[in-house]
Amino acid sequence: MEGHAGQASPKKDNGAKDLKLFYLTWPIFLEVTLFMMMGIADTFMLSAISDNAVSGVGAANQYLHIAILLLEVIGNGASIVVAQYIGSRKFFEAAKISALAVTLNLIVGVVMSIGFVLFNGYLLRSLNLTGEVYEFAQSYLGIVGGAIFLQAIINSLAAIVRVHGFTKEAMLVALGMNVIHIIGNYALIFGNFGMPAMGVEGAAISTIASRLIAVVVFFWLLYRIMEVRIKVSYYLNLSKEYVGKILKIGIPSALEQVMYHCCQMIFLFYTTYLGEAALAAKQYASNISMFIYLFAFAVGIGTSIMVGRFVGAGRPDDAYKRVWMSVRSASVVSLFMIGVVVLFREQLVGIFTDDAEVLRIGAQVLLYSIILETGRTINIVIVNSLRASGDAKYPLWVGMFTMVGMSLSLGYLFVFHMNMGLVGIWLAIAADEWVRAVIFYFRWRSRAWERHSLVRPDVQPDAVAAHT
Repeated sequence: MEGHAGQASPKKDNGAKDLKLFYLTWPIFLEVTLFMMMGIADTFMLSAISDNAVSGVGAANQYLHIAILLLEVIGNGASIVVAQYIGSRKFFEAAKISALAVTLNLIVGVVMSIGFVLFNGYLLRSLNLTGEVYEFAQSYLGIVGGAIFLQAIINSLAAIVRVHGFTKEAMLVALGMNVIHIIGNYALIFGNFGMPAMGVEGAAISTIASRLIAVVVFFWLLYRIMEVRIKVSYYLNLSKEYVGKILKIGIPSALEQVMYHCCQMIFLFYTTYLGEAALAAKQYASNISMFIYLFAFAVGIGTSIMVGRFVGAGRPDDAYKRVWMSVRSASVVSLFMIGVVVLFREQLVGIFTDDAEVLRIGAQVLLYSIILETGRTINIVIVNSLRASGDAKYPLWVGMFTMVGMSLSLGYLFVFHMNMGLVGIWLAIAADEWVRAVIFYFRWRSRAWERHSLVRPDVQPDAVAAHT
């Protein structure tokens, strides 16, 4: 299957599969929706137990989200490097990097799993959690965090499958994973189908079971779609060159996202001083807000795959134009979703709770979505494209200033000095999103990202099959 100089035979050209944003984006949109629905399902089903159960799982998920973002050091870095190698039609190298990504993420995931088992209590006490909220959080974090290595493998495999253009297949795996998770929740949280009623622990076990099945299916899928079949020896070959390229993109990309979620954890810490009602409202409002930027997230991932291919193929002009088209599309859809959420904000929060104070606070902060989500939409698309071009460090440096230096300070001012409550946190986050959106707009327009390509194309640009 391998051709001369590591190139693949032209008879089977899945690796150079034609790409159009719509066909990439709609499966990613559904996949991310389904992935988010797993969290929503936990929130909705656990809300039948108590708001404290929801708050506890939400607090535990703050750490789990950071862990998943750290795991994306490898997954995101590898997907960008693989995309550029595919763009330059170097499929043999793409296969080796794909295997390397799985191995590296598994190692990191096992270390994280051990850490969560040993230190989950310490981590949660640092968030100022007490009582039932702490007990629920510790139970969930110990179980799901102890098996985080499964998500480590999923991160790598899903990224590799998507970057080869098989986003629909990745979406179908997510669909199956979601169905299994919901059935497991129904059985283990409430004690149906002859199973014990385990509450929060049941939701955690259901999460692990669905991830284990997804790992098996993703491995099967990987060996069906790869242009060059991965050999066992590839998983054991820790090439310094490939590791260096993965980490060059992956480390700053993940650090920027980890920094963002660390800021969210500090905002959560601020929220604990506002009372249990504000804590629950924040969790519900955050879940609802995800549906606003969901399409932008899907467009951002799809655009990044195309940008990586274009850059690897030596076609920066196509990459430049593609991003502006994607920003326009994502912004239009996000504005529509903002309108829906603002109009029905009370009914949406009411799905999760009938507590009048939680409902009031949640509906109040959702009103400010028009300020927060418009800036976030622009960020999502352009940041993903900057990473895909190889320009991953720039968003990190900007984030250090706007997230840590600006938004945390504003949040503290708004909450503790101006007594704005949860609204103050929403406005502090919105300020960060808009400042970064403006900065990244000018960064992409400057075309400084063109200097950061990881792969030099060996073929002429018009020989590579990729279309806008």
